[in-house]
Amino acid sequence: MKHTNPQVEQMTSFIVMDVLERANELQKQGIDIIHLEVGEPDFDVPSCVAEAAKAAYDRHLTHYTHSLGDPELRREITAFYQREYGVAVDPDCIIVTSGSSPSILLALMLLCNSESEVVLSNPGYACYRNFVLAAQAKPVLVPLSEEKGLQYDIEAIRKCVNQHTAAIFINSPMNPTGMLLEESFLKEVAALGVPVISDEIYHGLVYEGRAHSILEYTDQAFVLNGFSKRFAMTGLRLGYLIAPKSYMRSLQKLQQNLFICASSVAQQAGIAALRQADSDVERMRQVYDERRKYMIARLREIGFEIKVEPQGAFYIFADARKFTADSYRFAFDVLEHAHVGITPGVDFGTGGEGYVRFSYANSLENIKEGLDRISRYLSRPGL
Repeated sequence: MKHTNPQVEQMTSFIVMDVLERANELQKQGIDIIHLEVGEPDFDVPSCVAEAAKAAYDRHLTHYTHSLGDPELRREITAFYQREYGVAVDPDCIIVTSGSSPSILLALMLLCNSESEVVLSNPGYACYRNFVLAAQAKPVLVPLSEEKGLQYDIEAIRKCVNQHTAAIFINSPMNPTGMLLEESFLKEVAALGVPVISDEIYHGLVYEGRAHSILEYTDQAFVLNGFSKRFAMTGLRLGYLIAPKSYMRSLQKLQQNLFICASSVAQQAGIAALRQADSDVERMRQVYDERRKYMIARLREIGFEIKVEPQGAFYIFADARKFTADSYRFAFDVLEHAHVGITPGVDFGTGGEGYVRFSYANSLENIKEGLDRISRYLSRPGL
């Protein structure tokens, strides 16, 4: 007889991965698929990163590091936050992880118990809700305001905060919308007296305005960041968590038991990225921005509604209600018939239904071809 954790049974699949896996099956059948679904940079790692990783192997730096992370890497992260945001971060308040996903789990396991609630946006990154369930807590979903450009509403959050609220999760630039949270909002959410978990993984990929760290407004916050998006280092699995000092010993115990440490080789690559890859980041940012502008104009031409133009990350969250009331079925139909992978809005919560997410982490040539295919698909008689 099957006995499983009821929290796990409440989890949803990560639908974008279902789309990707079906797309890969079609590719194995010889069908050409354009991938506009996955949030993964299409660039190779900067050459300085590749060279540092190779050098780490050559120097036999292939053993366990300190559980909090290589002290040299933590000092570089400290220097980065000072440079980027004017914020002083103690290297002993940083824990280096195998991508930002373990950081999410560590923060939630630290803060939550079975009576805890965690405030999340709806729509929001699909995995947050499932991480909350994994930490035995209850997700509390706050709708983003369409009237306010798919922004978090501080009053809606305030109404959700109670004695059981363990954390408020924020993400800027946001996935799936690409929107930046306004500085006034960050100040207000920092003042609520509830731990804020701020996912800053898309910082560096900002085209309009400026990304602010929550640490500019409070030192009682948990920051998630990493190297996957900014430095195109997804497969190296390198991230980090910045936390208040009083929590660090508890986080270290969790890290030691669950993960031991992050990859020693990836950490050497991360040091090189922070020291040498700024010009690579700027080059990638400019290419993404060119793609962003093209995709916004073309999607509008095809008939999708984009109420507010995304300011960061590499996504466009387009209103598809002109074409469908079922984003899941629509996304898989586009895949099967137009051979283009897109992500259904419902992957990001009930508030995403009627939308679809397009990723411009693909070449402009592929984006043009993919959107041509979707335009032809939507022009079919009887649709």
